[in-house]
Amino acid sequence: MATSRFVGYLESRKNIAGSGCGLAGLVLTFTGVAGPYWPVVVVGLYGAGALIAPPERPAPPDFPDPSAQLDEVRGDFRRLQAYLADVELPPAAGGRLTELTELLAALLDPGWVTEILAQDPEAVHALSRAVRQDVPEAVDTFVRTRWWTRLAPGQEPPERHLERQLTLLHEEAERLAAGLRETEARRQESHTRYLEDRSK
Repeated sequence: MATSRFVGYLESRKNIAGSGCGLAGLVLTFTGVAGPYWPVVVVGLYGAGALIAPPERPAPPDFPDPSAQLDEVRGDFRRLQAYLADVELPPAAGGRLTELTELLAALLDPGWVTEILAQDPEAVHALSRAVRQDVPEAVDTFVRTRWWTRLAPGQEPPERHLERQLTLLHEEAERLAAGLRETEARRQESHTRYLEDRSK
């Protein structure tokens, strides 16, 4: 530990700046400017250089970029699909879930769509939340609640809540897709204006 700190200090900006100033002190000594007090001059210049050197800046954490995050979400989505394939849902809820997963699959499909998506961290977060949290929680809660409803019939059917949740999630995914479509439309319009201005 002490050795690594020492090596770290040798490579630090403070040591490099101090050494540079110390060398200047040696030059002053050899030219006769420092006189008999040359050790004090060299040490003093080294200390001054070390003091004025900018502090070491720790490297920022290396978080994955949105493209790498989308690759992880894509893998999680495949696991989600495997989980959903083993769950038995009522026809109406199953249909809504199919519509939702098809839309999520289209958004996660590698290609130009995910290239646009990767430029919007909020959209990546929303998609990640839908895949990793919202959809599995909605389905799992339905499965558990349905079991309790069988023990105590007469309450509101849990599939109604599931259908509503899946509808809301589908609407959210549609808004996400519409936002991406709007981004591309603005890009196309900007390119048209650029070409028009260039032709004037």
